[in-house]
Amino acid sequence: MPLPYVLLSAAVSLDGFLDDTGPERLLLSSPADFDRVDDVRASVDAILVGAGTIRADNPRLLVNSPERRAARRAAGRPEYPLKVTVTASGDLDPRALFWHTGGEKLVYTTDKGAERAARLLGGSADVVPLGTELDWRDLLEHLHDVRGVGRLMVEGGGRVHTQLLRQGLADELQLVLAPLFVGDPEAPRLFGPGGYQGGRLRLVETRRIEDVVLTRYEPTAPGTGPVPNAADRHWLRTACELADRCPPSRTAFSVGAVVVAADGTELARGHSREGGDPVVHAEEAALAKIDPAEARLAGATLYSSLEPCAHRASRPAPCAELVLRAGVRRVVTAWREPDTFVAGADGTGVLRGAGAEVVVLPELEALAKAPNTHLTT
Repeated sequence: MPLPYVLLSAAVSLDGFLDDTGPERLLLSSPADFDRVDDVRASVDAILVGAGTIRADNPRLLVNSPERRAARRAAGRPEYPLKVTVTASGDLDPRALFWHTGGEKLVYTTDKGAERAARLLGGSADVVPLGTELDWRDLLEHLHDVRGVGRLMVEGGGRVHTQLLRQGLADELQLVLAPLFVGDPEAPRLFGPGGYQGGRLRLVETRRIEDVVLTRYEPTAPGTGPVPNAADRHWLRTACELADRCPPSRTAFSVGAVVVAADGTELARGHSREGGDPVVHAEEAALAKIDPAEARLAGATLYSSLEPCAHRASRPAPCAELVLRAGVRRVVTAWREPDTFVAGADGTGVLRGAGAEVVVLPELEALAKAPNTHLTT
């Protein structure tokens, strides 16, 4: 199921602590960075914080700029993003500023917590029970499918950030580093212990903002089974964008492909008709750039905007067979091949029949089809 784009936002000290809490709270961000955060808030559909952050910080979570609120209204959007919190127990303070400022509010909780939250809040927020336990994927699917949230900003706390990163549900991390040391061992850290994705995050941007530094990261390590993670969506989007590089054709699809090792290292990429070869396919072009003895192929994921072909007349082996010969056992694609050129095309069936995992992300199908509209309309 499609999920919203999840953006984690936090400020930390040089020794890795979040903003300190309490009556004499230590603010790590600069005035200019607070304005940047306000701009990001104005760009999203919803802002989420954990119930612990509401209790500790009593945030309002508003778009403060009148100009930005006016721009949202002019675009047909609510003046303020939807405000969301998560609590297993339903223990929420009805006096908190969160409930009395801004626009709509939403609480995700358990079946048991819903009774308490509804009793405490009255009509201040919509309360959504998610079952006996909280499940982040169910929560995000509900936000996307029921509340229409395409872009979600998560502002804390550390436990929420930790869970989303560990489960591979965070599409982006925006981290502001402040030039000071907190030194208090009791101050909250941004991330807790546990198993995170393998490999390194991709650095997308570094920007100086007065005396702090903003860094933006994206995950790179592919998922490991049938459930896609945020990195799978990033890499498949890259494959779809590669399809735009294909020389135009009226007799073949434009497709992009990327092969990524389990640690997030890109091994190769390719696109249809690459290098002047009028019949080369994207997967074929990408795999040809990798040494067949490359040990990382066995744990790699191949991303292709269109499922690898099961039949072709221009080469001895179709792409599904080339993928299997290479040892790749996980494929992520956006679009199942239509019958435009091959009746009953089923590269997914060939791959699955040989034991490979095939994950289809239909939310990117429109992007995959875009370079091929002259063939499909």
